[in-house]
Amino acid sequence: MLLVCEHASKTLPIQFGDLGLPGEALSSHIAWDPGALSVARSISDALDATLVYQRFSRLIYDCNRPPSSPGAMPETSEIYAIPGNKDLTAEERLARTDALYVPFHDAIRGLIRDRRARGQDSVIVTMHSFTPIYHGRERAVELGILHDEDSRLADRMLDAAAEAPLYRTERNQPYGPEDGVTHTLILHGLSNGLRNVMIEVRNDLIADDVGQGVMADYLKRLLQQSLDDR
Repeated sequence: MLLVCEHASKTLPIQFGDLGLPGEALSSHIAWDPGALSVARSISDALDATLVYQRFSRLIYDCNRPPSSPGAMPETSEIYAIPGNKDLTAEERLARTDALYVPFHDAIRGLIRDRRARGQDSVIVTMHSFTPIYHGRERAVELGILHDEDSRLADRMLDAAAEAPLYRTERNQPYGPEDGVTHTLILHGLSNGLRNVMIEVRNDLIADDVGQGVMADYLKRLLQQSLDDR
């Protein structure tokens, strides 16, 4: 298993300052996926899975978006305008792409390539969290199992979740392929014929160590059962 956490950190590279944002925005879900890295690390430790995560905030570059996407370096996120991302030049966009996006995805490509050279295929699992209220609307879903065209692993995880329904779990919620969130799955999973899935956890459920541990144990069981059933 190859675990990927694109939105692991709220840290901004020092040269970008605060992007013109207040502290509350820089600590909120627009800057990162709270709890996602801790859950991913627990799963990585339990299943001896390699974990690749981005060390800088998605406000600088969202590594789950291609360079051509406006969302890669967003000018707005939910209710916040992001002054430091407004009217970026082509050169500025390229510099961020080369500094953050390219090495991140090259690292994943290298792991897949090296494993295949040893006769091993990878399973791609990306870990995310989402806010319980978005644009003023509450989200009832607690756990989202997302996929693009390849639903093999997602189907098995949804079946496993239905057998042990600890959380309200839904397919392609609160986002789906139509929202452009499956870039990493397409880039490394679909393009290589590898099983893949994106996991979205409502972040109020993983706001502390206890919640993170319970969620990690549950996801570990879902993944183990889904992979054992292949």
